[in-house]
Amino acid sequence: MFSNVFLFDTSATGMIDMLVAQLFDKESVMQRPHLVISSLDLDRIEQLLGNHPQHQALQEELDRAEMREPADIPPDVVTMNSTVRFKMPNNGNEFCLTLVYPKDAQGDESKISVLAPVGSALLGLKVGDSIAWPGPAGRKIQVEILEVVYQPERAGELHR
Repeated sequence: MFSNVFLFDTSATGMIDMLVAQLFDKESVMQRPHLVISSLDLDRIEQLLGNHPQHQALQEELDRAEMREPADIPPDVVTMNSTVRFKMPNNGNEFCLTLVYPKDAQGDESKISVLAPVGSALLGLKVGDSIAWPGPAGRKIQVEILEVVYQPERAGELHR
């Protein structure tokens, strides 16, 4: 998001600032939340991704994430097969969905694939985090984690 001052400043500096703000979403670049991912989830997701360029944003997030063993995952982190309550601040809508692998999402509206834009955005976040994520038609999707309702690691399911 960029400051409203850029919308009204017609000087050369203001125009340059406006273009830079549009090219580099300052909020998402400066405030990228810390991500934690289990070694098991990382291995499985990387096998899914292969070398598909359409999943570059997810691969970049995986590359910067802190990897931990499943037993060491904090209880408030979104992992695969977690059920998470989140909201989209731009419209205020709240959702409660389970983050799953693509094969498990088909035909079930209570589940979201990790390869879907919102699914990719959720992985590795903790309660209270928010992130802007590339969505359809180049629009940013922003999600904020409200609650991890269920997490396999917290439930002792370390080898799912």
